[in-house]
Amino acid sequence: MRLGFIGTGTMAAAMVEGLGGGVVLSPRGAAVAADLARRFPGVTVAASNQAVVDQCDMVVLTIRPQVAEEVVRALRVRPGQKVLSLVAATQVETIRDWVGLDVPVTRAVPLPFVAQRRCVTPIFPPDPEVAALFDRLGQAVECRTIAEFDLLAVGSALMGSYFGLLEVAQGWLEEQGLPEAAARSYLAGLFANLGTVAEASPKSFAALREEHSTRGGLNEQMFRVFDTAGGAEALRMALSQVLARVRG
Repeated sequence: MRLGFIGTGTMAAAMVEGLGGGVVLSPRGAAVAADLARRFPGVTVAASNQAVVDQCDMVVLTIRPQVAEEVVRALRVRPGQKVLSLVAATQVETIRDWVGLDVPVTRAVPLPFVAQRRCVTPIFPPDPEVAALFDRLGQAVECRTIAEFDLLAVGSALMGSYFGLLEVAQGWLEEQGLPEAAARSYLAGLFANLGTVAEASPKSFAALREEHSTRGGLNEQMFRVFDTAGGAEALRMALSQVLARVRG
């Protein structure tokens, strides 16, 4: 299917990189769109958002929630044309209402790893063509219910906290006298390797934590302090608050 992107920002750029071209881009985000058109074959930049819709089979909404309603209501979508929404915390019914037609609408939560075709992307409701698209970019997870989809969307909100944890640890190491480059290089490599272990192992995270924590050792002490000082509870609170926002 010919894809047309409404909004050309970070996520649209990542998807185009993963797909290798062959899409229509809106003029929103002109610098990014022009760069993608220069680097990838079959990428064209349309004169307007409506021109994108007119040239594609599936309209991909990669716009911020704050402007989504205004942008989508201005589009004239064809009957039967598919809409793929990456608009955060915006229900399928809401998107369909803005479109003004009873067209197929699917939501997805891709992450920047689609550029390397290594992303696991939740979609809802299940759709074979949307699933095939994200299988090209890694792996699609077709959620059976909106509850499943919302929970995975909450999981995606941990990215900033992951890097925030590294940021705090690096800052502390530097305060103790370790050079910035050494602190960053070591922590990035350590966490990358741990991610590889987690991805490859069938064991639970709890089992992996215990496996990587010698009884009475430093890793066991680190998690115990983190947990008893309220770190685990703060994480659960943040997850609950993000879920409430996702559900509207």
